[in-house]
Amino acid sequence: MRKTLVSMVAVLIWAPSVLGGDVPLSGGTEACLECHRTIHPGIVADWERSRMSKVTPAQALKKAELERRISVETAPGDLANVVVGCAECHTLSPDTHEDSFDHEDFRVHTVVTPRDCAACHALEAEQYTGNLMSHAYANLNNNPVYHNLMIAANGVQTFEDMKTVIKEPDPETSADSCNYCHGTQVAVRGFRTKETDFGEMELPILEGWPNQGVGRINPDTSKGSCAACHTRHQFAIETARKPYTCAECHKGPDVPAYKVYTVSKHGNIFSSLGDVWEFSSVPWKVGKDFSAPTCASCHVSLVVSDEGEVVARRTHQMNDRLSWRIFGLIYAHPHPKSPDTTIIKNKAGLPLPTEFTGEPVEGYLIDTVEQGRRRAAMQGVCLSCHSEGWVAGQFHRFEKTIQSANEMTLAATTVLLSAWERGAARGLAQGDGIFNEAIEKKWVEQWLFFANSTRYASAMAGADYGAFANGRWYMAKNIQEMVDWLEFKLKDKK
Repeated sequence: MRKTLVSMVAVLIWAPSVLGGDVPLSGGTEACLECHRTIHPGIVADWERSRMSKVTPAQALKKAELERRISVETAPGDLANVVVGCAECHTLSPDTHEDSFDHEDFRVHTVVTPRDCAACHALEAEQYTGNLMSHAYANLNNNPVYHNLMIAANGVQTFEDMKTVIKEPDPETSADSCNYCHGTQVAVRGFRTKETDFGEMELPILEGWPNQGVGRINPDTSKGSCAACHTRHQFAIETARKPYTCAECHKGPDVPAYKVYTVSKHGNIFSSLGDVWEFSSVPWKVGKDFSAPTCASCHVSLVVSDEGEVVARRTHQMNDRLSWRIFGLIYAHPHPKSPDTTIIKNKAGLPLPTEFTGEPVEGYLIDTVEQGRRRAAMQGVCLSCHSEGWVAGQFHRFEKTIQSANEMTLAATTVLLSAWERGAARGLAQGDGIFNEAIEKKWVEQWLFFANSTRYASAMAGADYGAFANGRWYMAKNIQEMVDWLEFKLKDKK
């Protein structure tokens, strides 16, 4: 008979902690460790270094509210008095997981999901569902405009009769490219029998695996992967707070956040002094634990003053302190109300938050009041180290950059529209794609590379990235090259 989590927890085993003293392990976790110490020593060693291997949920709840790393109000039932180990994550709610399989008298699932983590981190899991990242898979793959862009980037091309032919990329290519960060859809495609040193095993065949993208669609239907930031199996808060983790997906040139950060004054301070900062404290004290912001301190972390006054509440809705959406889309615009951006329709019927000419689509984006609330939340972090005049000047400069970068994108879009109208290129009106001709690719670079870089540089004080390193110079150069291309094509047409 398969053992349930309740029966596994009922048998407690006191095991030595790597920090000294004994910790209560469930019988299920002890059974896992018995074999996996040999099979996967790296995984077990990582887990033994983790806080989860040393603290039970019941002990975690005894901390003062601001010091807690757990957000449920009461300890989660049978899990309360054992440390969170293999069984507590990989055998939780097996009936909701299509990837569950019988293993050594247990019902185990490979893919641990935000819904599993919610047993202890309910608030974080709920906040994450309101995050654009949680819908990253569908927002890319179920949006025909961006799906077409992904085909243009990843598709294998051939040259025939003086034309290029693009074949849609296979799932493995997309999983290795765009969906590495956006997430894959992990589905069970049957089971296979495998002979192992421990006997015959019936294992699930997982499509879209391995993946830990931020918008991964999981076998229990939940969205996302906590391991995208809280890397398994240490799940260390230090890892999530350091910019290297964000750099995995936010490096550029389409999302140059990390590159801009490294050359900013804040990045300079982190590179010079970050090795002596305290990255594991909860709450995180500005000025004491760290002396310059990282990605996490601005967008996610619970930040307090040295006196314990809350500067910013912890949030896993990453745009909760952002009034503008500045990357990935044709024009910068107020953030969407819903994390599911596929529901947006502009006047042309396209799932885009702006018109082709830049106007925001009404009804789908946050209003100026909400923008003001989010701006104030971000400015609260800035004011921990800077004067009101400095912060006000920085934000004024940033919003002027949004305006000018949008204007430069509009100029490039006007050139493209002219090319379509004059028959120099084929667009939507001609039933063609909008990313497969030279002028269209240059148009994409205008907003996806150069405008993005310029806005990031302004937002994060990234110096040359807003000027010559994929910044304003390239926006101006790109427009001129688009005009020259159009003139050449029109002359050739005559």
